[in-house]
Amino acid sequence: MKSGGEAGVKWGCFGGGFAHGVSLQGEPVGVVDDNNKYSVAASAVGRPVEVHADADRIVIRQDGRIVAEHPRSFGRGDTLYDPWHYVPVLARKPGALRNGAPFKDWVLPAAMERIRRKLAGAADGNRQMVDILTAVLTDGLPAVEVACAEAITHGVHSADVVLNILARQRDPGPPATILTPAALTLRHAPIADCARYDNLRRTI
Repeated sequence: MKSGGEAGVKWGCFGGGFAHGVSLQGEPVGVVDDNNKYSVAASAVGRPVEVHADADRIVIRQDGRIVAEHPRSFGRGDTLYDPWHYVPVLARKPGALRNGAPFKDWVLPAAMERIRRKLAGAADGNRQMVDILTAVLTDGLPAVEVACAEAITHGVHSADVVLNILARQRDPGPPATILTPAALTLRHAPIADCARYDNLRRTI
């Protein structure tokens, strides 16, 4: 096994287009192809994967599911990262967001990028941004981007606000009011008259 020095990321050595499943202390596994390294999803750790290389792309599958896809590099010693592969790792190492190799030059959607820049000066900015990025794994990138944009319009940029907006987006809200068709409308509404029950008791 090779160990790379970038942000503590460890890589497995693979051959024959097949990755031998080895646990890498919870870090995303890296596939080596033609002396170049390609990141894979953290969920692929510890189990075999199939590596398919064509003229311009590397596609890595596990149990038929794509766990990584990269442009193929024809250099030597190159490392290709997909930063999203490392978001689960950030929950344990939020400081890697600032200095980790997978996140250098990572351009996020506009609103998320603005939030990240504002949080950069906060003492717990990395942790807050990791919470926002982690929400992408469950809510999806478009929803998180919309939530960040809404937070900015309110002049705030904290993770709590963004996550609250996301929770509100998931809430379906009250059911829609269904209007009763005219044909089903009661012509003579029943009258609440408790005396009728008293009269009924007297007749029994």
